[in-house]
Amino acid sequence: MSAPAGPFVTFEGGEGAGKTTQLRHLAGRLQRAGRPVVTTREPGGTEGAEAIRRLLLEGSGERWSPLAELYLFLAARTDHVERVIRPARACGAFVLCDRFHDSTRVYQGIAGGLGLELVDRLQEPALRGARPDLTILLDIDPAEGLRRRRSDGNASRFDARDLDFHRRVREGFLLLARREPERIHVFDATLPEAVLADEIWRLVSERFAPDRA
Repeated sequence: MSAPAGPFVTFEGGEGAGKTTQLRHLAGRLQRAGRPVVTTREPGGTEGAEAIRRLLLEGSGERWSPLAELYLFLAARTDHVERVIRPARACGAFVLCDRFHDSTRVYQGIAGGLGLELVDRLQEPALRGARPDLTILLDIDPAEGLRRRRSDGNASRFDARDLDFHRRVREGFLLLARREPERIHVFDATLPEAVLADEIWRLVSERFAPDRA
């Protein structure tokens, strides 16, 4: 009998919510608990997907239509799932991913106007069953999130979209959380960094008992 797949945890939220920071906190705690951890991101995670990431994040906000963005994300995700996520989980590692399929559902499906049905149908082959066991949704007011992003000097073409777009993004994530409350857990991204890290660790500990493995 094959070993059970390692847990797959994703971090989602609008721009400037602190996803990368909190992912690093969780990875460190898991490592200190003696658990193998693979950290990755989307778009990205492989050489090919990182090349697509540059296409998606650089340039003007209107460089790509939502449908073109969707196909680029799916190409990157296909490579990422096949080369990183599925092999790491097969080895029993915790996989922590900075954004995954929910971002596509929200940015292109809801905020971009393509609709959830189309996005979910088209990305099914790319996922190959690699669905998150747990999603940490960091919720923040879009104006504050954009202020954070622009102050840290890491703004992308998505940050250049107008505030109404980012409000739709926030509403979209919260809609998914209401639909899937067992998987998607909402956290206040304005909490002090250490406090938020503790709350996330508490949830992960309850769900996966990593310190007792």
